[in-house]
Amino acid sequence: METQRPNPDLLLQQIMGEEQKRQVRGKLKIFFGYAAGVGKTYAMLEAAHQASKAGIDVAVGYIEPHARPDTLALLDGLELIPPLLMDHKGVAIREFDLDRALARRPQLILIDELAHTNADSCRHAKRYQDVEELLKAGIDVYTTVNVQHLESLNDVVASITGITVRERLPDTVFDNADQVELVDIEPDELIQRLSQGKIYQKRQARQALAHFFSKTNLVALREIALLRSAERVNKTAEKRDYYAGEHILICLSASPSNAKVIRTAARMADAFHGKFTALFVERETESETVAQRGLTENLRLAEQLGARIATVYGDDVAYQIAEYAKASGVTKVIIGRSNNVKYWWSSKANLVERLTSLAPALDIYIIPDTLSPYRNKRRLLGKVQGEGFSFEDVAVSLAILIFTTLLGFWFDHLKFGEASIIMLYILGVLVTALVTKGKLYSAFSSLISVFAFNYFFTAPQFAFQVFDTEYPVTFLFLLIVSIIVSTLTSKVKMQAKQAAQKAYRTEVLLETSQHFQSAQTQQEILTELARQMLRLLDRTVLIYPVKEEQQELSEPLVFAKDAELESELYTTPDERAVAVWVYKNNKHAGATTNTLPGARCLYMAVRSHETVFAVAAIAIGQRETLGAFEKNLLVAMLGECGLALEKDLVTKTKNQIAIQAQQEQLRANLLRAISHDLRTPLTSISGNAGILMENGDILNEEKKKQLYSDILDDSIWLINLVENLLSVTRIENGTMNLTMQSELVDEVIQEALRHVNRRSSEHDIRVNLEDDMLMAKMDSRLILQVIINIVDNAIQYTDPGSHITIAARKSKDMILFEISDDGAGIPDEAKSKLFDMFYTVDKNRGDGRRGLGLGLSLCKSIIHAHGGIIGVKDHAPHGLTFYFTLYSEEVNCDV
Repeated sequence: METQRPNPDLLLQQIMGEEQKRQVRGKLKIFFGYAAGVGKTYAMLEAAHQASKAGIDVAVGYIEPHARPDTLALLDGLELIPPLLMDHKGVAIREFDLDRALARRPQLILIDELAHTNADSCRHAKRYQDVEELLKAGIDVYTTVNVQHLESLNDVVASITGITVRERLPDTVFDNADQVELVDIEPDELIQRLSQGKIYQKRQARQALAHFFSKTNLVALREIALLRSAERVNKTAEKRDYYAGEHILICLSASPSNAKVIRTAARMADAFHGKFTALFVERETESETVAQRGLTENLRLAEQLGARIATVYGDDVAYQIAEYAKASGVTKVIIGRSNNVKYWWSSKANLVERLTSLAPALDIYIIPDTLSPYRNKRRLLGKVQGEGFSFEDVAVSLAILIFTTLLGFWFDHLKFGEASIIMLYILGVLVTALVTKGKLYSAFSSLISVFAFNYFFTAPQFAFQVFDTEYPVTFLFLLIVSIIVSTLTSKVKMQAKQAAQKAYRTEVLLETSQHFQSAQTQQEILTELARQMLRLLDRTVLIYPVKEEQQELSEPLVFAKDAELESELYTTPDERAVAVWVYKNNKHAGATTNTLPGARCLYMAVRSHETVFAVAAIAIGQRETLGAFEKNLLVAMLGECGLALEKDLVTKTKNQIAIQAQQEQLRANLLRAISHDLRTPLTSISGNAGILMENGDILNEEKKKQLYSDILDDSIWLINLVENLLSVTRIENGTMNLTMQSELVDEVIQEALRHVNRRSSEHDIRVNLEDDMLMAKMDSRLILQVIINIVDNAIQYTDPGSHITIAARKSKDMILFEISDDGAGIPDEAKSKLFDMFYTVDKNRGDGRRGLGLGLSLCKSIIHAHGGIIGVKDHAPHGLTFYFTLYSEEVNCDV
């Protein structure tokens, strides 16, 4: 049986990453209890004294001012950070001073009551967010928490004690703490301490004993605290980063009982180590403030408890849940039992029944609703309140009805039957449903159409009476058909509208992805992000790019209709301070959040993993919120932008690494080549010079001349080598500057021939010019080097007595140079590599001990810098032709 062993490199990388986080991030220790008075603060202060004795810098950030002498006595000897004094509705209150604590920056700070809700003017809405910022700054924190303050247990505690705790904190804060110390005493001992006035004043103690601090409640709370502590120990020991195949789904709504469903699902997902998804079925737009507020609160709660938010469209909630569950692999659905008041005329199957029939393979858990029954105003009013009242739609409905009635009179005059007139009224109801907003107008149009048909077209006319007994049945069917037609038409309109909205938003996301892929720079990517956000949300958008060198935010890019006005409104120092906080803490802040909620904008980090590339700001009013779908789409856009920016950064890094690698390879090749090829001529020079010095008297003149000639050849070769090396270095460093002038081609060629290899006398070198007055625009110093290198190459690799021809002619606006030889030539596969650096062909030919493969590569760089082309081809009947082009220059004949 094969076992999958972890990759040691990945494991080492993960361990090093976690170690780095531990070195930067502070540690959190929670003193956990099941009720007030068990001794959490006392135990925390004792631990602080022990830490202080061990040499740790300890400060007290905030301790709840309880009237407990034993506890307060432990504050002696500890440094107290003064609290922040604030006025709240005329009452002076004390809050933890986060900024002063960050400025003081102790190694360890004590903060009581982690679940406390801060005053409105504080930076964060909750104290645990203050602690999170301290931890991120590298400060260790000791704090206290009671079991009833954990978010997922709020409903359980409320069902036991009958009291709903308002101050709560996410379970993730508790589970991610570095250490949790359970502070526990017997319930009887706690009740005794309470009776003795050691926890509250005697009057408060009597009230507490009669309500929250009953023995039954305390025993139950203690059991929950013990179980929760044991559960956290199991999680810490297992450290699972996978899910066991379970996928739990809940449906978000504005119902007051939806919070209990969310908490139950979160506990179940945590117990099963499964995925947790909160599905929002968006139907017609609701404008009721209460409903929107309830939905927003439940959505935040689901996100806080780790749910992934998903959105679908449709009026049939059960069908949408079932389809999403099938597509997403959901295994368990948790819903709340409806506690709405039901009416006698409503025989529609409830959500549970329909969901069971649509998805029989799902496990469905029903959470009871203990709240008092309430009326579903949206259902009772037929969504009229959400639609609003429009005089324009009323006028349009009446106009259609009048026009239909007039057509009916004309049909009656033409002796058409009553069936035709009934079809006219049904058509009028259909048109009304199409052109008006909402079902109310078409419903009333259906009802009035029945009365109009009765009054104007049935005997007796102009009276609400009928003689024929069949007419009531006709009226009933007319009303039913009209209502069905209007209802179906309204649904089709709404579905078309929803489909158009979804298609539009999906198009925005797809288009954004395409534009991100085509963008070349960080500026282009961020600009595209802002444009797509503006298109999606139709709100002012600001983008704060991050300066990589200074590690700070740049000036914002403002995208709005009136950029100048909007820039002044949303770029104040206070707003920029929120953006800076988001950049430093890599978290959302601003409007609609619990951090700096007084800001005018919602600030979100454009990030990938832990790297923040920019901060995006969306202008939002104090009472406005983003829709669930818009927020999900916005998060997806920001995430994709983060990936695009990360890809751009990785590409830049790879290019830099590639350039460095090329430079290192160039350096290595140079050193390797020099160490071999440079040693040979130096050895020859030193050897020949030594022979002349030691044996000069006995050598004949012919032998001396040969040695002198060899020394000169090697010296010239070394000079050319150094020139090529210097030129290559200038090209690689980008310091090669061209001095372009008009030069006579003939003069440049003749000057080059005076500097070619001394062995040129052994070859037949000819110059063939189309016109002696040919002129080209060039840096003559560099073009001389090109011609010398190519001619020396021909001299070196051809036998003595070979013919070398230098030709030049005009071709359109270029001068074409061709240097041909009648040597043996080279294979075709070598022609494409001939101009590569350090490439040489058949080193055994010619003077094989020399040649770094720099000359032709240097020629290529020089010609390309002049805007020309260079290449090689076969020369008939044998040999090679090197060619290159330069821009021609006209001869000025004016005197």
